[in-house]
Amino acid sequence: MIYSIAQVNQMSQDEFVATVGFVFEQTPQIAHQAWIQRPFASVMDLHEKMVAVVNAMSKAEQLALIQAHPDLGSKAKMAEASVKEQRGAGLNELSQEEYERFHQLNQEYKNKFGFPFIIAVKNHNKSSILEAFELRLRNQKEAEIQKAIVEITEIAKFRLLDLSNVNS
Repeated sequence: MIYSIAQVNQMSQDEFVATVGFVFEQTPQIAHQAWIQRPFASVMDLHEKMVAVVNAMSKAEQLALIQAHPDLGSKAKMAEASVKEQRGAGLNELSQEEYERFHQLNQEYKNKFGFPFIIAVKNHNKSSILEAFELRLRNQKEAEIQKAIVEITEIAKFRLLDLSNVNS
């Protein structure tokens, strides 16, 4: 369903969380906290206020948010939004060789950093995601925590824009 910002602003906290709580993977408490800051001037204002909640989270809470995300190219059960996003990047149609490469990189990444590799796949394809994997495996853990949060907020923005049917 598509919602206007006026409709979103009129929702009860429970309705709001039920509607936008999914935009940050398995972390509806972000929407719960952002609701208090209504009214939102726009979808981007809503996004900014949700990002502010994420930025105010403790390191442990941010790591839990990062760890709520599925592995890319995984065959594991994941949230419908993640399924749709990964399908858009062709990750649901991996050859056996590609699947094994994604699995290997996911494992290397998790072994090094302790959490899954996260990238906003909407503007990527299999090749660009694999390139990003290779580059980011060279980073230090703190840099990857920050990059994961940036990518998560980008994913949330895309999800909010889809929910409001805004194209920019």
